[in-house]
Amino acid sequence: MATMHDKITLQLPAKPEYVSLGRLSLSGIASRAGFSYEAIEDLKIAVSEAITNSVKHAFKEEEGGEITVDFLVYEDRLEVRVSDNGTSFDLGKQEIGPYDVGEDAEMMRIGGLGLFLIETLMDDVKLYYDEGVSVVMTKYINEKQVEENAKSIST
Repeated sequence: MATMHDKITLQLPAKPEYVSLGRLSLSGIASRAGFSYEAIEDLKIAVSEAITNSVKHAFKEEEGGEITVDFLVYEDRLEVRVSDNGTSFDLGKQEIGPYDVGEDAEMMRIGGLGLFLIETLMDDVKLYYDEGVSVVMTKYINEKQVEENAKSIST
């Protein structure tokens, strides 16, 4: 039997001034789903980074681009899909963290931390390429569930 969920879809113009609308929507949805304050803050950062990446890389400030944000609320988790149909960056050419512990923070390149932050803050992240990019981020409501899944996979 398939897991039941609620789906909320948000269409945003690919402009920096609309990133906050995605973050605000997420905050209300995550609060209603039962996430803790700390988890909501992590979610807000990850979703903001994903939307910002679409604005910056997929459309390169071209007019008319749209970003779709789907929020799928399950009993035990929230799945957020940020999708665009732009010409995104080449992931193979991107250097993604983590950075060396001894690396001087002032010498680090500007940007490039978005995907690293998303992967750090979320429980599961998947990237899909098909006429644009979709970033699918999952966060479990009960952090204990994540720990149990990790133990069962690693043993």
